[in-house]
Amino acid sequence: MNAISSGTHTSPSGAVHWEAQGEGEPVVLLHGTPFSSFIWREIAPALARDHQVFTFDLPGYGRSERRPGQDLRLAAQARVFTGLLDHWGLERPRVIAHDIGGAVALRALLLEGARFADLTLMDAVACGDWGTGLFRLVRENAHVFERLPVYAHEALAESHLRFASGRGYRPDTLAAHLDPWRGEEGRAAYYRQYGQLEQADTDEFQHLLATVPVPTRIIWGREDGFLPPPFGEQLHALIPHSELHWIDGAGHAVQEDAPAQVLALLTRPFEKRS
Repeated sequence: MNAISSGTHTSPSGAVHWEAQGEGEPVVLLHGTPFSSFIWREIAPALARDHQVFTFDLPGYGRSERRPGQDLRLAAQARVFTGLLDHWGLERPRVIAHDIGGAVALRALLLEGARFADLTLMDAVACGDWGTGLFRLVRENAHVFERLPVYAHEALAESHLRFASGRGYRPDTLAAHLDPWRGEEGRAAYYRQYGQLEQADTDEFQHLLATVPVPTRIIWGREDGFLPPPFGEQLHALIPHSELHWIDGAGHAVQEDAPAQVLALLTRPFEKRS
Protein backbone atom coordinates (compact mmCIF):
# COMPACT_ATOMS: atom_id res chain seq x y z
CA MET A 1 0.00 0.00 0.00
CA ASN A 2 1.28 3.48 -0.89
CA ALA A 3 2.12 5.84 1.95
CA ILE A 4 -0.08 8.93 1.98
CA SER A 5 1.32 12.36 2.75
CA SER A 6 -0.94 15.32 3.44
CA GLY A 7 -0.81 19.03 3.98
CA THR A 8 -2.66 22.32 3.97
CA HIS A 9 -2.36 25.08 1.41
CA THR A 10 -3.44 28.59 2.32
CA SER A 11 -5.50 30.12 -0.48
CA PRO A 12 -7.53 33.33 -0.83
CA SER A 13 -10.68 31.21 -0.45
CA GLY A 14 -9.49 29.39 2.66
CA ALA A 15 -7.25 26.55 3.77
CA VAL A 16 -7.12 23.62 1.34
CA HIS A 17 -6.60 20.07 2.62
CA TRP A 18 -4.63 17.86 0.22
CA GLU A 19 -3.09 14.40 0.05
CA ALA A 20 -0.49 12.75 -2.19
CA GLN A 21 0.50 9.13 -2.71
CA GLY A 22 2.66 7.08 -5.06
CA GLU A 23 5.61 7.98 -7.27
CA GLY A 24 6.03 8.79 -10.94
CA GLU A 25 4.26 11.04 -13.40
CA PRO A 26 1.96 13.42 -11.45
CA VAL A 27 -1.81 13.10 -11.69
CA VAL A 28 -4.26 15.51 -10.03
CA LEU A 29 -7.86 14.53 -9.29
CA LEU A 30 -10.58 17.18 -8.92
CA HIS A 31 -13.93 16.38 -7.34
CA GLY A 32 -17.32 18.03 -7.91
CA THR A 33 -20.40 18.86 -5.85
CA PRO A 34 -21.89 17.74 -3.52
CA PHE A 35 -18.84 15.52 -3.15
CA SER A 36 -15.27 15.77 -1.86
CA SER A 37 -11.99 13.99 -2.53
CA PHE A 38 -13.57 10.96 -0.80
CA ILE A 39 -15.12 10.11 -4.17
CA TRP A 40 -11.62 9.22 -5.47
CA ARG A 41 -10.90 6.73 -2.64
CA GLU A 42 -10.84 3.71 -5.00
CA ILE A 43 -9.36 5.44 -8.06
CA ALA A 44 -6.46 7.27 -6.39
CA PRO A 45 -4.69 4.24 -4.82
CA ALA A 46 -4.97 2.28 -8.06
CA LEU A 47 -3.46 5.12 -10.10
CA ALA A 48 -0.75 5.56 -7.47
CA ARG A 49 0.78 2.21 -8.43
CA ASP A 50 2.42 4.00 -11.36
CA HIS A 51 1.90 7.72 -10.66
CA GLN A 52 2.20 10.33 -7.98
CA VAL A 53 -1.45 11.10 -7.30
CA PHE A 54 -2.71 14.31 -5.72
CA THR A 55 -6.22 14.78 -4.33
CA PHE A 56 -7.67 17.76 -2.49
CA ASP A 57 -10.92 19.20 -1.22
CA LEU A 58 -12.01 22.41 -2.87
CA PRO A 59 -12.51 25.31 -0.42
CA GLY A 60 -15.97 24.97 1.07
CA TYR A 61 -15.98 21.16 0.74
CA GLY A 62 -14.87 18.11 2.69
CA ARG A 63 -11.94 18.72 5.03
CA SER A 64 -10.99 22.10 3.55
CA GLU A 65 -12.01 25.33 5.25
CA ARG A 66 -15.72 26.10 5.29
CA ARG A 67 -16.79 29.46 6.65
CA PRO A 68 -19.04 32.44 5.94
CA GLY A 69 -17.75 34.94 3.42
CA GLN A 70 -15.78 32.49 1.27
CA ASP A 71 -15.53 33.12 -2.46
CA LEU A 72 -16.58 29.75 -3.85
CA ARG A 73 -17.36 30.76 -7.41
CA LEU A 74 -15.90 28.57 -10.13
CA ALA A 75 -13.63 31.45 -11.13
CA ALA A 76 -12.21 31.63 -7.60
CA GLN A 77 -11.82 27.85 -7.40
CA ALA A 78 -9.83 27.88 -10.66
CA ARG A 79 -7.43 30.44 -9.19
CA VAL A 80 -7.10 28.31 -6.05
CA PHE A 81 -6.34 25.23 -8.18
CA THR A 82 -3.72 27.10 -10.23
CA GLY A 83 -2.08 28.27 -7.01
CA LEU A 84 -2.15 24.75 -5.63
CA LEU A 85 -0.31 23.42 -8.69
CA ASP A 86 2.37 26.04 -8.03
CA HIS A 87 2.45 25.06 -4.35
CA TRP A 88 3.08 21.44 -5.32
CA GLY A 89 5.64 22.44 -7.96
CA LEU A 90 3.73 20.69 -10.75
CA GLU A 91 4.38 22.17 -14.19
CA ARG A 92 2.46 19.79 -16.48
CA PRO A 93 0.47 17.22 -14.50
CA ARG A 94 -2.17 14.94 -15.90
CA VAL A 95 -5.55 16.23 -14.72
CA ILE A 96 -8.74 14.23 -14.14
CA ALA A 97 -11.82 16.26 -13.22
CA HIS A 98 -15.42 15.42 -12.34
CA ASP A 99 -18.57 17.60 -12.31
CA ILE A 100 -17.71 21.22 -11.38
CA GLY A 101 -14.10 20.09 -11.12
CA GLY A 102 -14.23 20.05 -14.92
CA ALA A 103 -15.12 23.73 -15.03
CA VAL A 104 -12.39 24.48 -12.49
CA ALA A 105 -9.79 22.61 -14.55
CA LEU A 106 -10.89 24.20 -17.84
CA ARG A 107 -10.84 27.72 -16.40
CA ALA A 108 -7.36 27.07 -14.99
CA LEU A 109 -6.14 25.80 -18.37
CA LEU A 110 -7.87 28.33 -20.65
CA LEU A 111 -8.01 31.48 -18.50
CA GLU A 112 -5.49 31.19 -15.65
CA GLY A 113 -2.36 30.02 -17.48
CA ALA A 114 -2.13 26.53 -15.96
CA ARG A 115 -0.49 23.82 -18.10
CA PHE A 116 -1.48 20.16 -18.22
CA ALA A 117 -0.02 17.09 -19.89
CA ASP A 118 -3.52 15.86 -20.71
CA LEU A 119 -7.07 16.24 -19.42
CA THR A 120 -9.88 13.83 -18.59
CA LEU A 121 -13.37 15.26 -18.02
CA MET A 122 -15.91 13.03 -16.29
CA ASP A 123 -19.60 14.06 -16.39
CA ALA A 124 -18.23 17.58 -16.29
CA VAL A 125 -19.85 20.96 -15.86
CA ALA A 126 -18.36 22.71 -18.87
CA CYS A 127 -20.88 23.90 -21.44
CA GLY A 128 -24.54 24.37 -22.20
CA ASP A 129 -27.30 25.46 -19.83
CA TRP A 130 -26.28 23.46 -16.77
CA GLY A 131 -27.20 26.12 -14.20
CA THR A 132 -30.76 24.92 -13.68
CA GLY A 133 -32.54 22.68 -11.20
CA LEU A 134 -31.25 22.86 -7.63
CA PHE A 135 -28.56 25.40 -8.56
CA ARG A 136 -31.15 27.91 -9.75
CA LEU A 137 -33.56 27.20 -6.90
CA VAL A 138 -30.87 27.86 -4.29
CA ARG A 139 -29.65 31.05 -5.95
CA GLU A 140 -33.18 32.41 -6.26
CA ASN A 141 -34.33 31.29 -2.81
CA ALA A 142 -31.21 31.25 -0.66
CA HIS A 143 -33.03 32.88 2.26
CA VAL A 144 -35.47 29.95 2.33
CA PHE A 145 -32.97 27.09 2.00
CA GLU A 146 -30.66 28.53 4.65
CA ARG A 147 -33.55 28.42 7.14
CA LEU A 148 -34.55 24.80 6.54
CA PRO A 149 -34.66 22.71 9.73
CA VAL A 150 -31.55 20.56 9.88
CA TYR A 151 -33.55 17.33 9.46
CA ALA A 152 -35.22 18.69 6.30
CA HIS A 153 -31.91 19.90 4.90
CA GLU A 154 -30.24 16.54 5.53
CA ALA A 155 -33.11 14.72 3.83
CA LEU A 156 -32.75 16.99 0.80
CA ALA A 157 -28.96 16.56 0.68
CA GLU A 158 -29.28 12.77 0.95
CA SER A 159 -31.88 12.68 -1.82
CA HIS A 160 -29.63 14.80 -4.03
CA LEU A 161 -26.70 12.46 -3.43
CA ARG A 162 -28.83 9.40 -4.19
CA PHE A 163 -29.94 10.93 -7.49
CA ALA A 164 -26.29 11.22 -8.54
CA SER A 165 -25.83 7.44 -8.58
CA GLY A 166 -27.30 5.11 -11.15
CA ARG A 167 -26.62 2.02 -9.05
CA GLY A 168 -26.88 3.21 -5.47
CA TYR A 169 -24.38 3.43 -2.60
CA ARG A 170 -23.54 1.19 0.30
CA PRO A 171 -24.95 2.75 3.50
CA ASP A 172 -21.49 3.61 4.85
CA THR A 173 -20.51 5.26 1.57
CA LEU A 174 -23.65 7.39 1.47
CA ALA A 175 -23.08 8.39 5.09
CA ALA A 176 -19.51 9.44 4.33
CA HIS A 177 -20.61 11.62 1.39
CA LEU A 178 -23.33 13.20 3.53
CA ASP A 179 -21.20 13.76 6.64
CA PRO A 180 -19.70 17.17 5.65
CA TRP A 181 -23.20 18.54 5.09
CA ARG A 182 -24.71 17.48 8.42
CA GLY A 183 -25.79 19.81 11.20
CA GLU A 184 -26.10 23.57 11.15
CA GLU A 185 -22.52 24.10 9.94
CA GLY A 186 -22.99 21.59 7.13
CA ARG A 187 -26.31 23.14 6.14
CA ALA A 188 -24.72 26.58 5.86
CA ALA A 189 -21.78 25.22 3.86
CA TYR A 190 -24.07 23.27 1.50
CA TYR A 191 -26.14 26.26 0.41
CA ARG A 192 -23.14 28.60 0.47
CA GLN A 193 -21.40 26.62 -2.27
CA TYR A 194 -24.51 25.94 -4.35
CA GLY A 195 -25.54 29.58 -4.13
CA GLN A 196 -22.31 30.65 -5.83
CA LEU A 197 -22.36 28.30 -8.83
CA GLU A 198 -23.00 30.56 -11.80
CA GLN A 199 -23.55 29.76 -15.47
CA ALA A 200 -21.50 32.84 -16.34
CA ASP A 201 -18.33 31.16 -15.06
CA THR A 202 -18.51 28.52 -17.80
CA ASP A 203 -19.89 30.88 -20.46
CA GLU A 204 -16.60 32.79 -20.17
CA PHE A 205 -14.58 29.90 -21.56
CA GLN A 206 -17.07 27.92 -23.67
CA HIS A 207 -15.97 29.72 -26.85
CA LEU A 208 -12.37 28.63 -26.10
CA LEU A 209 -13.06 24.90 -25.85
CA ALA A 210 -11.96 24.35 -29.44
CA THR A 211 -8.53 25.64 -28.41
CA VAL A 212 -7.90 23.15 -25.57
CA PRO A 213 -4.22 22.41 -26.28
CA VAL A 214 -3.84 18.95 -24.73
CA PRO A 215 -5.16 15.43 -25.39
CA THR A 216 -8.63 15.31 -23.90
CA ARG A 217 -10.77 12.37 -22.85
CA ILE A 218 -14.44 12.64 -21.94
CA ILE A 219 -16.09 9.94 -19.81
CA TRP A 220 -19.86 10.02 -19.26
CA GLY A 221 -22.43 7.89 -17.45
CA ARG A 222 -25.31 6.92 -19.73
CA GLU A 223 -27.78 7.34 -16.84
CA ASP A 224 -26.53 10.72 -15.65
CA GLY A 225 -29.60 12.58 -14.37
CA PHE A 226 -27.77 15.80 -13.48
CA LEU A 227 -26.01 16.22 -16.83
CA PRO A 228 -27.73 13.87 -19.29
CA PRO A 229 -25.83 12.43 -22.30
CA PRO A 230 -26.47 15.43 -24.61
CA PHE A 231 -24.13 17.46 -22.39
CA GLY A 232 -21.35 14.94 -23.03
CA GLU A 233 -22.06 14.97 -26.74
CA GLN A 234 -21.98 18.78 -26.82
CA LEU A 235 -18.68 18.90 -24.95
CA HIS A 236 -17.20 16.33 -27.35
CA ALA A 237 -18.29 18.46 -30.31
CA LEU A 238 -16.84 21.64 -28.79
CA ILE A 239 -13.43 20.03 -28.18
CA PRO A 240 -12.87 18.62 -31.70
CA HIS A 241 -9.84 16.46 -30.87
CA SER A 242 -11.45 14.88 -27.79
CA GLU A 243 -12.39 11.24 -27.37
CA LEU A 244 -15.75 10.27 -25.82
CA HIS A 245 -16.44 7.13 -23.79
CA TRP A 246 -19.81 6.05 -22.37
CA ILE A 247 -20.32 3.92 -19.27
CA ASP A 248 -23.61 2.06 -19.49
CA GLY A 249 -25.71 1.87 -16.34
CA ALA A 250 -23.68 4.56 -14.56
CA GLY A 251 -25.11 7.83 -13.33
CA HIS A 252 -23.42 11.14 -12.61
CA ALA A 253 -21.17 9.65 -9.92
CA VAL A 254 -19.38 7.33 -12.33
CA GLN A 255 -16.56 6.68 -9.84
CA GLU A 256 -19.13 5.16 -7.48
CA ASP A 257 -21.15 3.28 -10.07
CA ALA A 258 -18.35 1.79 -12.17
CA PRO A 259 -14.90 2.28 -10.60
CA ALA A 260 -13.30 -0.61 -12.51
CA GLN A 261 -14.54 0.68 -15.87
CA VAL A 262 -13.44 4.22 -15.02
CA LEU A 263 -9.99 3.01 -14.00
CA ALA A 264 -9.64 0.97 -17.20
CA LEU A 265 -10.33 4.11 -19.23
CA LEU A 266 -8.02 6.27 -17.14
CA THR A 267 -5.08 3.89 -17.60
CA ARG A 268 -5.37 3.33 -21.34
CA PRO A 269 -3.35 5.44 -23.79
CA PHE A 270 -5.06 8.41 -25.37
CA GLU A 271 -6.33 7.85 -28.88
CA LYS A 272 -3.95 9.04 -31.58
CA ARG A 273 -5.29 11.90 -33.67
CA SER A 274 -4.16 12.78 -37.17
